[in-house]
Amino acid sequence: QVQLVESGGGLVQAGGSLRLSCVASGRTFVSYCMGWFRQAPGKEREFVAAIAPYSGSTYYADSVKGRFTISRDNAKNTVSLQMNSLKPEDTAVYYCAVARRSTQRADQYDYWGQGTQVTVSS
Repeated sequence: QVQLVESGGGLVQAGGSLRLSCVASGRTFVSYCMGWFRQAPGKEREFVAAIAPYSGSTYYADSVKGRFTISRDNAKNTVSLQMNSLKPEDTAVYYCAVARRSTQRADQYDYWGQGTQVTVSS
């Protein structure tokens, strides 16, 4: 049974940092794209960042470019998201997900975690 479990969310002041982690189990995802999405109250789920398999190419939403960094550890089946210079508008539930191909489309991701809350106070 495939499981993705996120951790590292919490409450932080604007300008602060958080590091999210996601551990995958049930199979290896070395050949999968791993990504992060977020959903704020009353808004649709949106793409945040993704990292391709093998090449490690990274992709970011314009809103987080230069502030967030995605990384992966294939040996540990994990993906992380380092978030710096956080803003109140970053407040959302953050989800990790995996897809068979590199994509920013949520509907093309096959497995999802349950999410972790990130709250940024002003």
